[in-house]
Amino acid sequence: MQRVSCYDFNMSDFYNPRRTRNVFDPKSEEYFKASRSKIDLFINCPLCYYLDARLGVARPPGFPFSLNSAVDTLLKKEFDILREKKRPHPLMHAFGVKDVIPFAHEDMDIWRSNFKGITYLDKKTNLLITGAVDDVWINEKGELIIVDYKSTSKEEKVTLDKEWQIGYKRQMEVYQWLFRKNGFNVSSTGYFVYCNGKTDVASFDAKLEFDIDLIPYTGNTDWIEPILPKMKACLMSEKPPKPEAGCDYCRYRKAARDVQEEKKK
Repeated sequence: MQRVSCYDFNMSDFYNPRRTRNVFDPKSEEYFKASRSKIDLFINCPLCYYLDARLGVARPPGFPFSLNSAVDTLLKKEFDILREKKRPHPLMHAFGVKDVIPFAHEDMDIWRSNFKGITYLDKKTNLLITGAVDDVWINEKGELIIVDYKSTSKEEKVTLDKEWQIGYKRQMEVYQWLFRKNGFNVSSTGYFVYCNGKTDVASFDAKLEFDIDLIPYTGNTDWIEPILPKMKACLMSEKPPKPEAGCDYCRYRKAARDVQEEKKK
């Protein structure tokens, strides 16, 4: 098998900063997709969202986290085995989550697909909200429990206390909202299956070991519906919004423009 260094590629091979597809047209009567991540982008910086969704200029992508994807895939396989058997995962018992099993549904693969996911058309804004979940469980009361897989490697115990993890929480809440909008009875408490790679083992031995925590989170979806008209108004505007003060991307673009203008003088 040929091994390619992470440096042996051209950025232009996979990233084109300009696109013509999935760009909002204010004259169109078709619905416009607004994924969970695009909602988060709008909250973090309306200008970056406008440049992406209205003008087709996306932020540069981060490098793909292949190890994280591998952990997600293996967790899904593990839970799917128990889903078929209608049995709880030992992790549930270990953290005192009782009377819960993985939820079996014919659309599970669709809900977990990044290119499809679970969707809901908000008729007031004509925005099609989409999201791809990692997993769904069900309790004895018939409530669905939204589950998200996360992986990292740090010495301290994993929590949801960091300021930047607000994005994780909003992600969970959008999924909960989407399932409710599709007619499901959804528990306000979801879970993060958080895998923390261990670095204190004696040797590597060509394998990674993880500590796994099951972290509950009680979501509040009240913010979602009020944000959708604001997103639509942003898309409809002929004038881009002001840059967000804390946005690193906006600061970079301004610094680059300033330097170029100085060079012209």
